[in-house]
Amino acid sequence: MEEAGASVAGAGEAELNWSRLSVSTETLESELEARGEERRGTREALLRLLLPHNRLASLPRALGNGFQHLQLLDVSGNALTALGTELLALSGLRTLLARNNRLGGPGALPKGLAQSPLCRSLQVLNLSGNCFQEVPASLLELRALQTLSLGGNQLQSIPAEIENLQSLECLYLGGNFIKEIPPELANLPSLNYLVLCDNKIQSVPPQLSQLHSLRSLSLHNNLLTYLPREILNLIHLEELSLRGNPLVVRFVRDLTYDPPTLLELAARTIKIRSISYTPYDLPGNLLRYLSSASNCPNPKCGGVYFDCCVRQIKFVDFCGKYRLPLMHYLCSPECSSPCSSASHSSTSQSESDSEDEASVAAHRMQKVLLG
Repeated sequence: MEEAGASVAGAGEAELNWSRLSVSTETLESELEARGEERRGTREALLRLLLPHNRLASLPRALGNGFQHLQLLDVSGNALTALGTELLALSGLRTLLARNNRLGGPGALPKGLAQSPLCRSLQVLNLSGNCFQEVPASLLELRALQTLSLGGNQLQSIPAEIENLQSLECLYLGGNFIKEIPPELANLPSLNYLVLCDNKIQSVPPQLSQLHSLRSLSLHNNLLTYLPREILNLIHLEELSLRGNPLVVRFVRDLTYDPPTLLELAARTIKIRSISYTPYDLPGNLLRYLSSASNCPNPKCGGVYFDCCVRQIKFVDFCGKYRLPLMHYLCSPECSSPCSSASHSSTSQSESDSEDEASVAAHRMQKVLLG
């Protein structure tokens, strides 16, 4: 074990790199105890402990005593089924790498994690390549997390409480069995990178357009057939990966249309004709209803809609090279663009509309990966 030794990074700080040495938990226990004794009474603090690709079945108990300055712990590629309470004593830990273990069962994470100092210190957590079937509730209380990786697990869903992680900048959930994206995901103001590839996602909620810091969105190898037109509002998006999705290859529209209710017709009239009203004129429920109006995207219409609308898939050019199917919501069937089987002039008009919209949005998508 002395050959691995302590790699001193500078005065007062050190790194222990015991990677790929076939170390067992018992051997590591005695080594850490000895190192702890050596460091007591000195100013040197262990900051990084690298233990990947060994034979660890559990965390050594010695971690719970004298390693409060540890900032990075890497226990990836071992045989861990649980991260014990020793973890809670690492009050200065910023990065925990525990990918490719056997974590995921009951007790995989220590009780009291959400109430421990780690809730304030831990910034990077990688649990990819384990056996989690759901995101542990205690992880959703780690408010300082900036990077969370849970790729290659068995996750069925993303909990709405993901919005608790307000400091999150990178979220990696690729390679799971996720079917839906919760709208609450849009409430992460600092999110830059979102990876949801290799799942079973069929649609993208329009609320995702509220992720104004998003730079990269990976959605390849899912079940997407269209994208919401609101995705054009992601003004900082530089990379959008869509390959391996059954995106529609010709212009399609949904002909199903339920007539608007009398309430909606009256509300549309108020909005379209700009009939004035004050909070004293109407009950609260009607005021809230009127404030929920959406403008029809057809530039030749000028109408509004509330609950009743026509869904239409429209192709929009990106970067002059790719045509993406975006979902539009129109106020009535009369606002629908003609389908691709219509006359040549109608088709040309629809393509012209797409190109007009593309001229506004093309610069927002610097890279679109479809192949």
